[in-house]
Amino acid sequence: MRTNFESKPWLFPLPVLIIGTYDEHQNADTMNAAWGGLYDADLVQLCLSEGHKTTKNILTQKAFTVSFATKEQIVACDYVGLESGNTVSNKIEKAGWTTTASKIVNAPVINELPFTLECGFVKQTEDGNIIGHIENISADPDYVKEGKFDVERAQFVSFDPIHNVYRVIGNAIANAFSAGNELK
Repeated sequence: MRTNFESKPWLFPLPVLIIGTYDEHQNADTMNAAWGGLYDADLVQLCLSEGHKTTKNILTQKAFTVSFATKEQIVACDYVGLESGNTVSNKIEKAGWTTTASKIVNAPVINELPFTLECGFVKQTEDGNIIGHIENISADPDYVKEGKFDVERAQFVSFDPIHNVYRVIGNAIANAFSAGNELK
């Protein structure tokens, strides 16, 4: 017999997304967001409340970046989720991060996070979610191996909502779209 837990937000794995934006004065801001993912092949969706400075910045600047938390940067990644950009203006500096302006969209790239989606704002849905178009994907060249991004080296982190912990995403275990061929 299975154990029932009723309705809970227990979808796993949840990527730990670090959203980068500029405010109206071109000051960089960032936040940690666990509620987001692909909306379509070249679109991302972020579930951000209206009160976040990041939401206001996206609606003002029409752009944002999405980086992925790594094991190496987990303390800083968690920190930018604990503090609000509405009250702490130097979160990026306190996290020990530096930024470079994206050459594609009007948003900052966090140099210490090796993989970034550079997104243009598409729309805000009726329930407030932000939809963005992936205009470019940039990666730290130290993490590129044989022309592809080295996911295992990056040690991306996911949020485990069941235990309220971060977990490192592990090694490859099978080839997608072919492992099941042995059952054909």
